[in-house]
Amino acid sequence: MALGSRLRRLADRMTEDAAGIYDLYQVPLQPKWFPVFYSLSGTEEKTITDVAREIGHTHPSVSQIVREMSAKGYVIEKKGAADGRKNFVMLSPAGQELREKMQDQIDDVTAAIEKAMKETDHDLWKAIAEWEFLLDQKNLLQRVRAEKKKRESRQVQIVDYAPQYQEAFYKLNEEWITKYFHMEDSDYKALYHPQEYILDKGGFIFMALYKEEPLGACALIPMADGGFEMAKMAVSPKAQGLGIGYLLGQACIAKAKDMGAHRVYLESNTLLKPAINLYHKLGFNKVAGPPSPYERANIQMQLLLA
Repeated sequence: MALGSRLRRLADRMTEDAAGIYDLYQVPLQPKWFPVFYSLSGTEEKTITDVAREIGHTHPSVSQIVREMSAKGYVIEKKGAADGRKNFVMLSPAGQELREKMQDQIDDVTAAIEKAMKETDHDLWKAIAEWEFLLDQKNLLQRVRAEKKKRESRQVQIVDYAPQYQEAFYKLNEEWITKYFHMEDSDYKALYHPQEYILDKGGFIFMALYKEEPLGACALIPMADGGFEMAKMAVSPKAQGLGIGYLLGQACIAKAKDMGAHRVYLESNTLLKPAINLYHKLGFNKVAGPPSPYERANIQMQLLLA
């Protein structure tokens, strides 16, 4: 929890020491300028973008430092000869003179750092590089969000349908259907009478409970070819992010396998991008099936189980 604060304290401590080091060698340079100064230590001119990429700073940050260094006479800015839209920067004669003056300081600091490194059990440079690489792949916010989702998902229960869930089954589906489309006759029949139109025909309904509240539902309906159709999947907007849709999908697939089905089929609409992504994650692929009884269906998918 305190990693960011601890790193800032370490950075502040190093910056404070760095300011003292510049005073020790009577070098009128601000510590924050050094990465830009060092990048420009050669004889070639560079663009702000080149410097920013080389030292890992943002373009605005480098621009600000260049302006400050230019005001002190250490940097020269000029337009490119081939492309006047690009600004190039390089050390001025005063900057080059300062660079030569700093050589003893650079040598002494390098020696001091190397000795300090040998006194530690871990290589700080490698550790920093590892963390930067990890955070480039997935930042800390994303990592914490994933852990939050995992923890909250463990509080989700997938249970079999019971009569007390009939109202929730209806409302959860009505909510998403009317948000994007409109209720059709088949919706009313299945949602008002799930026992008659789904369960009595050999189907199953699963409910997702989060802290005992029904916030998700999905049905598994037998098909004439021996497969099952996954239908009426709905998740309350206030429960999104808990992985409920994935858990419901897994429950349906597991039940279909237990029943010896060779496939699970579904119909959806490409407007529902999160749902389509979920189905792909569960292993479904697009197929060309028979005409759908639903006006809103424009994509058909299936998962082969055998």
